[in-house]
Amino acid sequence: MTPAAPSFELLAGAAGSPVILHVPHAAREIPDGVRAGIVLDDGALERELDHLTDAHTAEIAEEAARLAGVTPWRFVNRLSRLVVDPERFPDEREEMRAVGMGAVYTRTTHREVLRGAGVDPEPLVERYFRPYARAMTEAVGERLAAVGRAVVVDVHSYPTERLPYELHGEGPRPPVCLGTDSFHTPPQLLAAAREAFAKVGETGLDSPFAGTYVPLEYYGREPRVSALMVEIRRDTYMSEPGGAAGAGLPRLASALAALVDAVS
Repeated sequence: MTPAAPSFELLAGAAGSPVILHVPHAAREIPDGVRAGIVLDDGALERELDHLTDAHTAEIAEEAARLAGVTPWRFVNRLSRLVVDPERFPDEREEMRAVGMGAVYTRTTHREVLRGAGVDPEPLVERYFRPYARAMTEAVGERLAAVGRAVVVDVHSYPTERLPYELHGEGPRPPVCLGTDSFHTPPQLLAAAREAFAKVGETGLDSPFAGTYVPLEYYGREPRVSALMVEIRRDTYMSEPGGAAGAGLPRLASALAALVDAVS
């Protein structure tokens, strides 16, 4: 499972685009050295990757970028979130630590052991998490310098049925869940997303997943950085868990492209 690509990649968009499509959970790749610290056998690991990977979201973002009138930038994680999850806080602020799924996971989606007791997360945080965070911070800073604003659109997917690790999974599970932040998600961005994804089906707000990703350097302090999380229910475009994409993928890519154009 040695990675064939860098651990993350910034794919250039139009010079005048403020939009960054952020795709953090689409990959299944795990470096050999990291795999050695995971206690699951190969079959169980593949099943865990099926549950956790936001399969085909990189393809949705790629097709949306191709369709958009103004090509957005794309920041894509090339490693599995089982290496590190770049969207978690790396410290005690992260509520998912309660179920062993902070920046470095120690438990699976079904709350079973993923890494042995007493594992030190710091080497993985230093090797993978911090460089990713720095690069994403720089990417947002470059959009601010070039255009005067940045719009981070997080592209995710989620399973139709609640998994045991979910802390807030008891609420609605609409075809598209829009995750928001009170500071970084302005009403016009949310309205544009609702309109763009109306063709896919019902859009919900912050259920079953809430919030959105903003680099910590800008979080809560830079109003020129706006952000929205797009969580797509997997049965709208693929067979679950971990199966092939279906006819819904082009429709979702078209909707995402419409959102990109609306905010560009």
